[in-house]
Amino acid sequence: MHSEETGDRVTAAASRRGRPNEHTRFDVARVRADFPTLAREVRGQPLIYLDSAASAQTPTVVLEAMDHFYRHEYANVHRGIHFLSQKATDAYEAARARIARWFNARSEQEVVLTKGTTDSINLVAASYGREQLRAGDEVLITEMEHHSNIVPWQLICKQTGARLRVAPIYDNGELDLQRTLELIGPRTKIVAIAHVSNTLGTINPVKAVIEAAHNHQAVVLLDGAQAAPHLRIDLQQLDCDFYAVSAHKLFGPTGIGMLYGKSELLEKMPPYQGGGDMIIKVTFEETSYNVPPQRFEAGTPNIAGAIGFGAAIAYLETLDLSAALAHEDYLLAKASEALESMPGIRILGTAKDKVGVLSFVDELAHAHDIGTLLDAAGIAIRTGHHCTQPLMARLGVDSTARASLAFYNTEDEIDRFVEELDKAREMFR
Repeated sequence: MHSEETGDRVTAAASRRGRPNEHTRFDVARVRADFPTLAREVRGQPLIYLDSAASAQTPTVVLEAMDHFYRHEYANVHRGIHFLSQKATDAYEAARARIARWFNARSEQEVVLTKGTTDSINLVAASYGREQLRAGDEVLITEMEHHSNIVPWQLICKQTGARLRVAPIYDNGELDLQRTLELIGPRTKIVAIAHVSNTLGTINPVKAVIEAAHNHQAVVLLDGAQAAPHLRIDLQQLDCDFYAVSAHKLFGPTGIGMLYGKSELLEKMPPYQGGGDMIIKVTFEETSYNVPPQRFEAGTPNIAGAIGFGAAIAYLETLDLSAALAHEDYLLAKASEALESMPGIRILGTAKDKVGVLSFVDELAHAHDIGTLLDAAGIAIRTGHHCTQPLMARLGVDSTARASLAFYNTEDEIDRFVEELDKAREMFR
């Protein structure tokens, strides 16, 4: 690999994302010390974790925050008048407020704490979609969507008689923006699109889509699961109507996430689930519902998870995020160039604007075989369809190998990944 070419590539990518050459000031060794799992060995080798798109690793401060809650402040939230309940409620709501600030929501009341991106999308589909959609209306998604942003809309369209439409992509994994904008019309009521593709890494031109949808009085939901770890999200600047995030992609715990919704929409939406905390008054004849976001948080929430989510955001606030993301860009450019130089390997997703997701197929070996051999060398990648089977069909493959990056990965890890991948391929020559 030629370092000069890699530098040219990353400079171009970083300039588009506003971070030219800032990777040089990022102290990756110091940051890695914050993530205990990265220090372990797997199968007798130092772990190289290249599966952050599935779940990112968790820093010690997040583990400690959750442990502190369980050891010292554990109680249920809301309505309790005793000391521990008040402490738990304060911590839970402080996490919501921190999350709202990080994503620049207009108010913490626009942040619903959910189980994650999938739960958030289902909430919007089942509440807003079921209430608003009628026969003949249209919901627009794209060919690159995760199953979580396909199946909920299929279910609601079947229930309401609405039509699901699909915007195409180009062979390089970029959205066909012109065709997408043409598909947005007077029948369009909801546009649901990935901000960043989990399989291709493509950063979609969501601002143009949002503007076109709003011109037709349609609402826009962005699946932000993969965007949140790699981009600085400003919800007021984006002006989307709903935004879905999972904490476990963002260095937090599993089972917790966020649905951002504009307050004027949340206030008109009926509850997604019934139970405790989402009510004001219940009689056997009728129930009056709480205001958002509590209206959408039925039952005892994932209190420790919310606290952990808040701690993950607090951790991110301590980083030089611009340098961290520039470091990711550099690693992606380095890895991409190495794979492109290997005969028989095809990278899926070569969009101009993309994040640290590298999916590829090899004419010598199946993705699962590659994943197995890399695992034997202590390297964790993901193999399969990545919950994007329609995208796989569009690209003419049944599965890919996917290496996904985070700011805690290193140049040495990329070099070893490439070396071990080359060794694995030798077995099939």
